[in-house]
Amino acid sequence: MKRILFDTNVVLDVLLDRQPHVKASAAAWASVEAGICEGMLAAHAVTTIHYLASKEMGSVKARRTVSAILRVFGVATVDVAVVQEALHLPCPDFEDAVTAASARAAGCECVVTRDPKGFRGSLLRCLTPEALIPLLVPHGE
Repeated sequence: MKRILFDTNVVLDVLLDRQPHVKASAAAWASVEAGICEGMLAAHAVTTIHYLASKEMGSVKARRTVSAILRVFGVATVDVAVVQEALHLPCPDFEDAVTAASARAAGCECVVTRDPKGFRGSLLRCLTPEALIPLLVPHGE
């Protein structure tokens, strides 16, 4: 089974019903729930998701939402080794570099993001949700 790290923006598309992105992001998320792939989040993404969700829906609902997310997604570690690797990646965005390094350390095959440009220089393949979905469908279906 493919292990895929989901960037914060893809998760927020679903949680906050961000149009027009929610459809493709929800399809990618659904592939995790269906057991087609294993979904991961970088540890720092969890706090960002809680922070932004709490601004939209309040702290209590945001905590429940994060708890529900953790029943679907695993969490990829962000430790000193991950941060050190990120510092050496030529990604234009440091947060994306940390996400990419976290994904690599967790054994992910790719990162799904709506901002592949931010991951230029990553050692992992980065795909949009729209590009990911056809890769998850078994051949012949």
